[in-house]
Amino acid sequence: MPRSATAALANVDLNLLVILRELLREQNVTRAAERVGVTQPAASAALARLRRHFDDDLLERTRGRYVLSPLGRRLALQVEPLCLGLERLFAPEEPFRPEISEHEFTVMTTDYVLAAMGESLSRVVHEAAPGVRLHVPVVKGRLPGDLPETLRTLDGIISAPKAEFKVDELCGQELFRDRWVCVVDAENPVRDRIELADLERLPWVIPNQPDPQYPASSPLAPLLAMLGTRPRVAVRVDSYAATPWFVAGTDRVAVMQGRLAAGFADRPDLRILPCPGDPPPIVEIFWWHRLRSDDAAHTWLRAMLDTASRSLRPGP
Repeated sequence: MPRSATAALANVDLNLLVILRELLREQNVTRAAERVGVTQPAASAALARLRRHFDDDLLERTRGRYVLSPLGRRLALQVEPLCLGLERLFAPEEPFRPEISEHEFTVMTTDYVLAAMGESLSRVVHEAAPGVRLHVPVVKGRLPGDLPETLRTLDGIISAPKAEFKVDELCGQELFRDRWVCVVDAENPVRDRIELADLERLPWVIPNQPDPQYPASSPLAPLLAMLGTRPRVAVRVDSYAATPWFVAGTDRVAVMQGRLAAGFADRPDLRILPCPGDPPPIVEIFWWHRLRSDDAAHTWLRAMLDTASRSLRPGP
């Protein structure tokens, strides 16, 4: 490290890292103080020192609550892996014992994956480690932009493969596969074998797509490429599970995951039809940063995900 950088680091109170981490996590001075085990005035004083150091508010008050400033959002991504590294460096190495652990795992995914295996994951984790906690942020719209950086702060993301995941820093483990189906209202005059021409003609309901034009980056890109025109989008909804609600009673069509659509199979007002064009299967993968690959707790989590998704995979 250059001498000037070493001197700058020597002048920083590294104890501020602990309170910085919790302030950025909680976005609340009182809760951050409780997490660190200091008084609220002490946490406020630390925030004031951090604001002077960075020449930035870090936490900005908006409508009666705090939100992170742009710099605060960048620091939140940087401070977590730094603190984790310091914890591993200075804390005595102890074997991960799931039966007594109170570790919290954070796994980001979609409501579709939760419908497919969320309950199973909850059960296997609770049975093996009743004290372990799960935090499951649900994706709405697009995934975070910088996935390698995001996965430094999360235990993982369950998602279909995308180009952004195919980088050296990230590892993946396939969990299960699914197929695409079409959902229409029971009174829709389309035949039981829906055609590509029907998909071109009918208005669509699309989930979790910020772009109303249904871009080529969609998991359905191979099917869309077969169409002579872009789908005519009538409804965009930030939920896979809610998609059929906007099909019932209309002339709309939705192309969605078979396992999720099966949950609506007993509704007399909907029909679930095979998807035309034989689109490739849906593949759901657990992605994580390679820095966590050898971590005992993370290895255990991957085993729990494998167990939870086993019933969704075809037998030998």
